[in-house]
Amino acid sequence: MDENMISKKELLELTGISYGALYRWKRKNLIPDEWFTRKSTYTGQETYFPREKILARIEAIKDLKEGASLDDIANYFAPNLGEVKLTKDELLERNIVTQTSFDFFAEHNAPIEVFTFEPILHIYILDKLLQSGEINLDEAKILIQMLSEFYAKFENKEYEIVFIRKLGIYSCFMASGIDAIHCEKGTKLITRLSVAKCIEELKIKLS
Repeated sequence: MDENMISKKELLELTGISYGALYRWKRKNLIPDEWFTRKSTYTGQETYFPREKILARIEAIKDLKEGASLDDIANYFAPNLGEVKLTKDELLERNIVTQTSFDFFAEHNAPIEVFTFEPILHIYILDKLLQSGEINLDEAKILIQMLSEFYAKFENKEYEIVFIRKLGIYSCFMASGIDAIHCEKGTKLITRLSVAKCIEELKIKLS
């Protein structure tokens, strides 16, 4: 089975949600119908989901459902990302990104008056990694350059951003469909960031 997919059985065990909750969230449009994929197995038919997207979505639902109704949560996931347009002031006032990360991004990119979803996502990823302390400013420059150059090639794929470091020398790459990463001796895996999870988080902030 594709490593990017997760079975319903594994999903329920991993997240601790019930069968009933899963399909109730589906009926309420919290989980897109197209994420439910039926496949033949040696035991019959099984339902599979895109792993990164469904895990990120369920985590977000669980975080939100304590203080909001299912209808309210559905609205969080409803924004048409292709229509997102925000100014610098709006990004900062709504705490979508920090001033520091925004200024660093602006310093290394051409001026942007109105931000669409793609640059907002790039700043959000930058902000997430800088705020966690997982990358330094030199590595952040490489990240911005890589996102600008390769984002379009990965736009409709499940992918991760990976940083490794050896003897003070770092490398950064975008990878789709990886399960485990094995590095040579002396190489440290700094971070693996799921972009699908970042998009789910950003959807909530943009709602």
